[in-house]
Amino acid sequence: MSTPTGPDRIDQVVHILAARDAIGTHVIHTRAALRQAGYQSEIYAGDAHPEVRDLARPLEDLSASRPGRRWLLFHHSTGSSVAEAVLRQPEPKLLDYHNVTPASYVSRWAPHMREELELGREQLAALAPASFYGIAHSSFSQTELEAAGCTHTTVVPPLFELGDGDVDPAVAAQLASERASGGADWLFVGRLSPHKAQHDLVKALACYRLCYDPRARLHLVGTSLGADYPRALERFAARLGISDALHMPGTVSDRALTAYYRAADVFVSASDHEGFCVPLVEAMHLGVPVVAYGSSAVGDTVGDGGIVLTDKAPMTLAAAAHRVVADPDSKAALVRLGRRRAATFSLPLGRARMAAAIAEAVAAGRGLGVAS
Repeated sequence: MSTPTGPDRIDQVVHILAARDAIGTHVIHTRAALRQAGYQSEIYAGDAHPEVRDLARPLEDLSASRPGRRWLLFHHSTGSSVAEAVLRQPEPKLLDYHNVTPASYVSRWAPHMREELELGREQLAALAPASFYGIAHSSFSQTELEAAGCTHTTVVPPLFELGDGDVDPAVAAQLASERASGGADWLFVGRLSPHKAQHDLVKALACYRLCYDPRARLHLVGTSLGADYPRALERFAARLGISDALHMPGTVSDRALTAYYRAADVFVSASDHEGFCVPLVEAMHLGVPVVAYGSSAVGDTVGDGGIVLTDKAPMTLAAAAHRVVADPDSKAALVRLGRRRAATFSLPLGRARMAAAIAEAVAAGRGLGVAS
């Protein structure tokens, strides 16, 4: 499929190739899409988790191996020395922008992350003009990418697989036992981090229990950005008198996660910053009604598949969640709309979008006289 001004191969470069991670999953599926489109393609990573290490080549090999006409597709989500290594490479560059969380959201709770995130924003200012074509995962990210100096861009939602999946029977039984005593189950899936604003969900749940359902529970599933923020959430819940209602199981297996989705009455998000937010789509796909504060890319992702709020005052979130849980007709309508919306992010459609984006990049490179 190569052209006179196109590449024989498009190799991807990523800071860390992680298992059960939205970026890692996207990178792996993108490699499959590139190969299906006729390009040779490998993944180079600054680091790789043991479960996926055999899928990546070490970053040190990037300069040593330049076979054929090659382009580099770099995935940018945080500051790292990997970005500097990519900028030093002579090959034409494509930039896949996953968005970089503003440091102001996390610096109080995870000061060690502040420098990394600030560096990520600085490196975006260097990477964007150095890349002749950019891929963003939402119009929100596309705006940032263009403002940073990338002149040719497109939106391709992240690539991931939506499955109905088996549930972990032990987790399902535990959740069923809790439900037997009554009360609705709220769910949010994502890293425990202040930019995800789980503290606002705790406040909203306190209002919900006071006004509507004194036995309701909140499940916050995901790994933690340090230990301080989760401990603060526990202390906050204790002060509000709802310690018994806050469950934070940490990182769970895919089967356990499916069990949490299956048991949830509503998926509630108060996040302040999302480049896309895959769990919103997973919830819609599995028939969990979504109530979300429409920050950053959230509105782009949910579309008409859920309730998108313009503010996240505790009673606003609580009242919206109550409407979903208490009104069977509203819930049924949201489930139907959510599943229809989730279907637009299916993996086959995602691979086709990525292939089309790469074809556009080749055409743009031809027009710009990009040398391979």
